[in-house]
Order: sequence, then structure tokens, then C-alpha cells
Amino acid sequence: MSESGAIQHLADEGFTEHFAVRDDALRGLDGGQTFRPDEVVIRSFVRFEGVSDPDDMSIVYAIEGRGGIRGTLVDAFGVYSNPAIAHFVDAIPPPPPTIDPHVDVAGD
Repeated sequence: MSESGAIQHLADEGFTEHFAVRDDALRGLDGGQTFRPDEVVIRSFVRFEGVSDPDDMSIVYAIEGRGGIRGTLVDAFGVYSNPAIAHFVDAIPPPPPTIDPHVDVAGD
């Protein structure tokens, strides 16, 4: 799957907003919403590596913000990555762990 194909697939799944990082915040380019790192969750991501050109690498993040706003954020991967995006993504808190109610974690 290509980068554009992945973005289209995510749009079909409801990730329709296009995000960018500006001034340490995630901004919706279509709707104008602004999010701090603690207001978003990365639902998935796909990394692409250029077959013919190793410099042609990117990563597409599927992000959900407060209020259920869902969209994509695209960055180069590796040497050409955007430091502002990397800083924002690193600041997103990890999701809380989930516990399967069918697993006996206490060992009883």
C-alpha cells in the first residue's frame, strides 16, 4: 500500500481531518481545532520505506483528539523527519493499559 492509499484507507475509516504541528500544538488544517499532546491518542501508524530511494521514507499517524476528531499526521521518517512533529509525538502520553477480564492476573 502506498502512503496516499493508507491516507485514503484511514479517511474511509473516519480519519478525515488533516493535522499539522504548529507552535507545539497539533492543529486541524480543515477544522481549525488545536490539541495539546495530552488531548490526543495515536490509534495506529504506518511507516513507509522507499524501495528505490532509501531517503523516501515517511510515517502516517492516525490520531484521535478530544471530542472524537480523527485525522492523519504525516512526517518524513529518519534524517528528514520534522523535529517539531517528533517532539509532539514523543509528548503524547501512552494509553492506559487494558486488562482482559478473562485473564487471571492474581493467580487465583
